[in-house]
Amino acid sequence: MDGGACINDSLGDDELRAVLLKLEHDKDKEVFGLVCKRWLHLQSTERRKVCARAGPHKLQRLAARFTRLHELDLSQSVSRSFYPGFTDSDLSFIATALSSLRILNLQNCKGITDIGMTAIGSGLSSLQSLDVSSCRKLTDKGLSSVAQGCPNLRVLHLAGCKFVTDALLRSLSKNCNNIEELGFQGCSKLTDSGITVLVAGCQSLKHLDINKCINIGDVAVTSVAKACSSSLRTLKLLDCYKVGDESVLSLAKYCENLETLVIGGCRDISDGAIKSLASCHGSLKNLRMDWCLNVTDTSLDCIFSVCTELEVLDVGCCEEVTDAAFLGLGNGDFKLSLKILRVSNCPMITVLGISKLLKSCESLEYLDVRSCPHITIARCEQAGLQFPERCKVNFVGGLAEPDVLR
Repeated sequence: MDGGACINDSLGDDELRAVLLKLEHDKDKEVFGLVCKRWLHLQSTERRKVCARAGPHKLQRLAARFTRLHELDLSQSVSRSFYPGFTDSDLSFIATALSSLRILNLQNCKGITDIGMTAIGSGLSSLQSLDVSSCRKLTDKGLSSVAQGCPNLRVLHLAGCKFVTDALLRSLSKNCNNIEELGFQGCSKLTDSGITVLVAGCQSLKHLDINKCINIGDVAVTSVAKACSSSLRTLKLLDCYKVGDESVLSLAKYCENLETLVIGGCRDISDGAIKSLASCHGSLKNLRMDWCLNVTDTSLDCIFSVCTELEVLDVGCCEEVTDAAFLGLGNGDFKLSLKILRVSNCPMITVLGISKLLKSCESLEYLDVRSCPHITIARCEQAGLQFPERCKVNFVGGLAEPDVLR
């Protein structure tokens, strides 16, 4: 500036913060902090999210620098994490030094126990989201402390926490009435009665993952459908083998806003229930029903006719499905929104069915035809099939599946 004046002499902290808040990209904000110590301090105090890995005194330095954190990610990689990583004493420090936290990710922190969870429940009353997936030492005792001390909790993920029982669900129902997203994958001790109690108090649920909760059946799903009829968007029931037609029919009847349904491995579900679901949910976007052995062409024909907004469909290992499921496609201007289709291990589907599909699915991005003996690269080339430019076709398993199918 003229006369050798410095910008720090002309602009106060409020003006510099205004400049910082105008920067949209994280990289630009990092560059802002490299100008000088004063700008670095301002950039640090305005930082809302930090990812950290375990290390001596790291949390102390982090808390001293980033005083107004809202989101802290301490999750560890499954393949490269070291035991124990973050510990209960670290969580006690966080609960004291970072009391404004709203989002805390502790996924794969295998060393933490109920002692750490009790500290979180006591110190982080503003917490809205907690992920303790694969923290296998946790039980109802510590997690109930979180439920009691964090009434604003909206998101809770507990995948792989196998000691969790219905007692936690009762605590959530009593204390966290506004919770919207719950992940209980693999919590095999949960039962129908626990889920029924949960939704009696938590009727704003949007996303519920109870994949591989083997004691969950029709009673629980029907309770969810009735209690959360207007809010429910996602329900995952993978390998809940006690779930049958009654569950699907209740979802069809009550849950008008349902967008994602996973019923893979629910082998007793029949065509009639699927047809009712499709007829009531033309806006359904994601449907996974692999290993639903009673599903036939009748179900798929109804889905393709009604669910024109469907983007993801998995009917892998539904061995009764044939080309007839696709014969109604490819006529006139009828188009599907389908982006991902999995028909692996459907031995009666041939190139003819796929050719019909392609005429109506211009947006297809991923097609899984593994273990379909009549669909090979050579046969597709002989038939002159033209896949969409961006479409990846998995013939033999060389492609990674999209996350939505996992």
